[in-house]
Amino acid sequence: MNAEQTAVTQPERTIYADNGAIRQDVLLSTASAIAERDTVTLKRDVAALHESELGDLLAALKPDQRAALVSLLGDEFDFTALTMVDEAVRLEIVDALPNDEIARAVRDMDSDDAVYLLEDLDAEDQDEILSQLPSAERLKLKRALDYPEESAGRRMQTEFVAVPPFWTVGQTIDYMREEQGLPDRFSQIFVIDPGFKLVGAVNLDRILRSKRTTKISDIMHETRHEIAAETDQEAAAQMFQRYDLLSAAVVDADGRLVGVLTIDDIVDVIQEEAEEDIKRLGGVGDEELSDSVVETVKSRLPWLLVNLVTAFAAASVIGLFDATIEKIVALAVLMPIVAGMGGNAGSQTMTVTVRALATKTLDVHNARRVIRREFFVGSVNGMVFALLIGGIAALWFQSPDIGLIIAAAMAINMVNAAMSGILVPLALKRMGADPAVSSAVFVTTMTDVIGFFAFLGLATLWFFAA
Repeated sequence: MNAEQTAVTQPERTIYADNGAIRQDVLLSTASAIAERDTVTLKRDVAALHESELGDLLAALKPDQRAALVSLLGDEFDFTALTMVDEAVRLEIVDALPNDEIARAVRDMDSDDAVYLLEDLDAEDQDEILSQLPSAERLKLKRALDYPEESAGRRMQTEFVAVPPFWTVGQTIDYMREEQGLPDRFSQIFVIDPGFKLVGAVNLDRILRSKRTTKISDIMHETRHEIAAETDQEAAAQMFQRYDLLSAAVVDADGRLVGVLTIDDIVDVIQEEAEEDIKRLGGVGDEELSDSVVETVKSRLPWLLVNLVTAFAAASVIGLFDATIEKIVALAVLMPIVAGMGGNAGSQTMTVTVRALATKTLDVHNARRVIRREFFVGSVNGMVFALLIGGIAALWFQSPDIGLIIAAAMAINMVNAAMSGILVPLALKRMGADPAVSSAVFVTTMTDVIGFFAFLGLATLWFFAA
């Protein structure tokens, strides 16, 4: 077996352990090389890593080692790796580097990655870095940074291939071979008029299958899925998903081509939006694992205070029935079950509803049907758990009356949970609030208050009304 065959068959060395974390020996050897300022080892073992691997390695290193690694690697450090780490880690590294070094790095990056790196910096640092770039590149980045955060304009890549409709396939191929400023990878060629307005697009496979003398206008197709630069990135991601796009043109308010969104950008958007929704459902905002104790407390404290207020609302309901609880101790033992089951059922419905609203699969056209479905789901779950818990309670406390009361309360609260889980997010959405942020607090309050009131109220009527 020759050396080439050996290289093919040997498994590629990975920096990851079986659990997906950075291997401990890789981490220790990198830390040791940084401490000893061993640039030879670092350039051999670290510089060649893929940008995502380098990002994971940076995140795993200690804070004081990260900037040191960047400095030791010098020109061989791939700054694209900084787009793969948490914002806190990225800012920590960038703040430790001089602006002229960042400017040199930005010149070698794709425009979308450069914008991602620059957008979190102070305006003063941005201006200083941009001032060191060539005018054409500076204007492109400045224009992208002027678009709103989390918009298609911020995510787009300003490097693209655009040709006039009267060019031939041969001219286009020669242009792609000879022009130095084109992107490294692309799947579409856009067709523009003299005013740079988008008139169509041609897929690369169509170019390759056409004769050199064929005009671009004869093989182009209209771009039905161009995306306005002001469009929210989540809406852009939904277009990619709906129409199975690999890339899409980004146009300004006048229809001029200003950039292109590619599927790799959209994958990042989908992941970010999903993470954002999950965090908001948990009431932790934009918290990152790399955040400090103070930043984490600031993120979590407001919603914990809101939860405290709503907890007092639920406690006040219990206070209305303190005399009943004093006489029948079993109620104090059982009432957390009613509230807890209702809270879990409400969370299930709420999670599905919030995600459906985020992906726009739940709207005015199907809301009634979904609400009706959740009502019946809550009713069925209520009957199942009413029979189950009612039987257990009756046997536990040797009291059929207790069993009937908790069964009735469970049935009521399971229906209430289902309705709260869907109606609360819909109401918040209609009022312009973000359901992912606010729903959990209100749904939990509804299930606790109604659960306690139903259980204790029914017990009071059953045992003391006469």
